[in-house]
Amino acid sequence: MNEDDDAELVRRCGGGDRKAFEALVVRYQRPVYNAALRMLRNPDDARDVTQTVFLRAYEHLADYDPSYRFYSWIYRIALNESINQLKGRKRLAPVPEDEPSDGPGPEQLVDAELSGRTIQAALMTLTDDYRAVIVLRHFLDCSYEDMAEVLQLPEKTVKSRLFSARQRLKDALQQHGLVQP
Repeated sequence: MNEDDDAELVRRCGGGDRKAFEALVVRYQRPVYNAALRMLRNPDDARDVTQTVFLRAYEHLADYDPSYRFYSWIYRIALNESINQLKGRKRLAPVPEDEPSDGPGPEQLVDAELSGRTIQAALMTLTDDYRAVIVLRHFLDCSYEDMAEVLQLPEKTVKSRLFSARQRLKDALQQHGLVQP
């Protein structure tokens, strides 16, 4: 994704060009949805959050600071909206262990699916702050610099938080029997 293209699209959006905003939505819809899905673990909630993110982005486009990357700004909105969605829930429902897989496959696919569910369940035991750094680093492949920008934290704090999050995730995976002590 070209940052210069993003800046130009945002500039054109400010001038009332709806096609420019549509191009931003097309470019970032999937990454925003994936970030929300990893945070919420519910496809319907992730779709709702994705729509809300783009609505908020459109409403606050004038507040966007072009000295930052657009994707950092939109990811920050996505993380905030996902956290708001989580806080709005009375309590987190446990992740069902007996969800059917998406389709039949070899034994390796079944094992991978079970491991994926276990990892997702362990991920959901982390606090929002810890889950956010894990999602940004390991599911969205963000650099430390990008993570610091998205989270609006110093890079050292991001590294420290990621270290702690990994430790807590490891402990949770050990409790689920996926990782040996």
